[in-house]
Amino acid sequence: MAWYSSFIHNDKVILGGVGLSAVTLILSMRFILDRWRDETEIKPVQPKTQYITQDTEDSLKTSTLSTLISHYNYTIRETAAKIISERAVNDSSTLDYLLWGITRPDYDERMKNLRALAIITDPHSLILLHQWKAYTALVRSLELCVDPEQETLDDDDWDEYPLRDMTEKLCLMFLCQLVGHFDSEQLIKAGFVEKWLARQNWGDSDEARMDNFAHYMIHRNNRITDIVSSIQRSTVGKEALEKAGLIRRESPLDSLDEDSSLLGRQSDRYNLLVSIRMRARSLEQSAEEQRMRHRNREAMVLNDGTHPVHSDDIIHRSAD
Repeated sequence: MAWYSSFIHNDKVILGGVGLSAVTLILSMRFILDRWRDETEIKPVQPKTQYITQDTEDSLKTSTLSTLISHYNYTIRETAAKIISERAVNDSSTLDYLLWGITRPDYDERMKNLRALAIITDPHSLILLHQWKAYTALVRSLELCVDPEQETLDDDDWDEYPLRDMTEKLCLMFLCQLVGHFDSEQLIKAGFVEKWLARQNWGDSDEARMDNFAHYMIHRNNRITDIVSSIQRSTVGKEALEKAGLIRRESPLDSLDEDSSLLGRQSDRYNLLVSIRMRARSLEQSAEEQRMRHRNREAMVLNDGTHPVHSDDIIHRSAD
């Protein structure tokens, strides 16, 4: 046991044991403190996704929506504006009030109601404007926008549409969307052609009005031309344009003449190709070759009518 007593009384062994104990103590304390820190940490609660149901929307009062529409958060403002728009467009009294407002002579009132109508409508709710009351209101609003000092629309290189009044462009926007999704029958019956389109400054004489209107439809590409194109596709629309003096009156045979002229152009093209081909062939052959070619084409058909015609009944001219 002498070696054991000498081992435990060795200074190096004692220092090594003390150092190992210190390192073990430090690591243990660090582990304990880390565990205590993790357990005592207050983690933020993750927000849960919440959806606004129809019952929640219906329970919101007008005063609450007025507060939310002024909120600093953009998402909250957008949601509140969407709820207000849906309520307004589904409320017949609100829609009637806006349609009544766009027919007022006061410019500011018309602009305010037109902008409100543009905010609450979208492609899904556009069908609510497809009614007689809406078409007549929009046409009346356009009628109030007619400028008696408008310049003549005779310049093919200048499009005046971007410089038109904002109320006029808003009404044309609604009408262009309506005739694009539906038809132009109610718009024609509302007097769009007579009350607004014909009152544009197309020129002084009847001939100048027709020519300027025709050039406008050819050289422009805006909402006016889109609406007029939809009107021209119907018989009633053509009659309204003819009555307003914007297009020339067509006879019942015009459409037939147009079809026959188209067929004539196609037949002329075919005849031209055939003649060119025959001329090219005639240039390649001599007069004698052409004579022999025509002679070889000559044939007689002998049939007494008791059986169908077949190849045995055809007698070709001999080449000799």
